[in-house]
Amino acid sequence: MCYQNVCITHTFRSGLKGWNLLRHDTKVCFYLGLHEELRDFFSHEDGVVFCNDVCFVMEVLGHEYNPDQWSIFIDSSKVSLKGVLLHNGNGIPSVPLAHAANTKTSYENMKLLLGNIKYDEFECNLCGDLKVVALLLGMQLVYTKYCYFWCEWDSRDKKNQYVNKLWAKRTSLTPGEKNIFNPPLVLSEKIYLPPWHTKLGLMKHFVKRKTGRGFQYVRNKFPNVRDAKVKEDTLTGLQIREMLQDKQFDEDLNETEGNAWLSFKRICKDFLGNHKAANY
Repeated sequence: MCYQNVCITHTFRSGLKGWNLLRHDTKVCFYLGLHEELRDFFSHEDGVVFCNDVCFVMEVLGHEYNPDQWSIFIDSSKVSLKGVLLHNGNGIPSVPLAHAANTKTSYENMKLLLGNIKYDEFECNLCGDLKVVALLLGMQLVYTKYCYFWCEWDSRDKKNQYVNKLWAKRTSLTPGEKNIFNPPLVLSEKIYLPPWHTKLGLMKHFVKRKTGRGFQYVRNKFPNVRDAKVKEDTLTGLQIREMLQDKQFDEDLNETEGNAWLSFKRICKDFLGNHKAANY
């Protein structure tokens, strides 16, 4: 089957031509002008593409900007750094704020990103994984004695790690004290921990077992997932939801594991879920 006039993406066009499914005189149309209306509100400096007027962009998109209803999600990897404005409850599509390719995750780059998008002018809550949070608050990375920004939990006090349930609250983030290297870029009260990262971390510690009926059941339930992935708990979100709804898995756990699993399910529903309990 051959088509003469089509509208397809560049990648799809290359594939079709490689399979000899397009005639040589086929015309290809690209609709890449949808961003023109917002071009003036984005800048490109030092390898970073960023929004230079967030409030005006929200106005153009027809959204009323309320700091209490939006939060900035910052994600990072070894090769990129990006920021997105998310609506609480996902009632409105997200708005890209900044993206930097081939950029390492560092305190300086975080400071540059927040400065480019003029965070001080529209302060709202931020969320990200623990590494991003540590950089935003100027904390030392890797293995440290005081690695939490909420409390002064002592990671080297092994005798009390699983005994002491109450640790002193952090009252300040002063550089040079208790693993604080740099001045905080944001207020600690503005930080959200993303529920999804928390859920993945808890699930990883729960399923990461080399033996036992529970592990055997997980391996049989997902036969297409390699044993190594199950042992290291690289399950996807859909697979985790299946496990939470699987009653047979509950029955295959011993008493101690069963109690822990029920507690985990309550956390996912009442604390990390979309509809939080009254006492969350």
